[in-house]
Amino acid sequence: MPSRSPRSPVPRDVWVLITAAFVIALGFGLVAPVLPQLATSFGVGATAASVIVSAFALARLVLAPTAGSLVDRLGERPVYVAGLLLVAASSAACAFAPDYWTLLAVRGLGGIGSTMFTISASGLMVRLAPPDARGRVSGLYAGSFLLGNIAGPVIGGLLAGFGLRVPFIVYAVALVVAAAVVHLLLGRASGGQRTTAAARPPLDLTEALGQAPYRAAVGSNFANGWAAFGIRMALVPLFASAALGAGPQAAGLALALYAAGTATALTFSGRLADRWGRRPVAVLGLVATAVPTAFLGFSGSEAVFFALSVAAGFGAGFLGPSLQATVADTIGSDRSGGRPLAVFQMSSDVGSILGPLAAGALADGVGYGWAFAVSGLCLLAALPLWTWRAAAASERQLPIRESDVT
Repeated sequence: MPSRSPRSPVPRDVWVLITAAFVIALGFGLVAPVLPQLATSFGVGATAASVIVSAFALARLVLAPTAGSLVDRLGERPVYVAGLLLVAASSAACAFAPDYWTLLAVRGLGGIGSTMFTISASGLMVRLAPPDARGRVSGLYAGSFLLGNIAGPVIGGLLAGFGLRVPFIVYAVALVVAAAVVHLLLGRASGGQRTTAAARPPLDLTEALGQAPYRAAVGSNFANGWAAFGIRMALVPLFASAALGAGPQAAGLALALYAAGTATALTFSGRLADRWGRRPVAVLGLVATAVPTAFLGFSGSEAVFFALSVAAGFGAGFLGPSLQATVADTIGSDRSGGRPLAVFQMSSDVGSILGPLAAGALADGVGYGWAFAVSGLCLLAALPLWTWRAAAASERQLPIRESDVT
């Protein structure tokens, strides 16, 4: 098994994107705590307020194929900047929304911009990251987003003291600054030379789906969206209250411990994906996330609940970099992968939508233990996708690491 460290440094353009990712995630965290409260200020109930939150995710899911096509036709950089400005406009409009329905419409508009910059940022990472540093770059990017998501709600709660609309204005300004930084600095490190979309032929989705590693990444991302995103946010707070008799503070602490576990793993999981290969790290992440997730519903005390939350978050920290790097290997640096990237993103979004629905039904019908156990099994069900034969992958001209063959 190779043990040498990646030789290629992280390019300056990648650091520009990582910095922008932190600003974006920080801003998203600013508005997340106050958005439901702003919705209810118009006299609607909890269900209508939840629809405001779901509208953003639904718009991301529905418009992802369109955003992928735009990346293939126009290139990543203009779509990235346009997406940031669209979310900025949406956030500013939320701050001045006169009624519930206007808030719903402009929040959905923000979801369109979000999927534009998410897919184009992934495409830029594929193109700019050296092949032997893709795992490390993915880990840095995910870690930047995670830190922003952790710090954002804290700052947003403080800003809410000045009014529910203030965080939206601050978020809009932050996004405009991020868009300006990306527009002005991205590409300067390479002497201003920017590869156009026309110069890089797009990777057809059918061709990508014909490659076993890409299918494994998509399937694993669906399971990760189901368990790590959907179940964690929807079921953990309910379980802490209904089964453990704990207050919202315990649920918040469990989510924070999950994030801390993920952040810890991200400090080295990307380097492992570059050194060991994508497949062993992805398999490790699936198993390390599945086992504690499956047993969360059988926690008999808050201490066990917290320990399993940390363990599940730690396992999830191995999945992101390995899956992102697998998709990047599939696309390569000399091709545009808007549609394959869109499908990869959509798989997580679909999982995060279906997971809470299925888990909620199981929790109501047979109990929380089964709800979490099925979520763990969903992660384990993705393991067979990683058992492709090295010879078959080689015939498709997919880059194969020595560690993937052993």
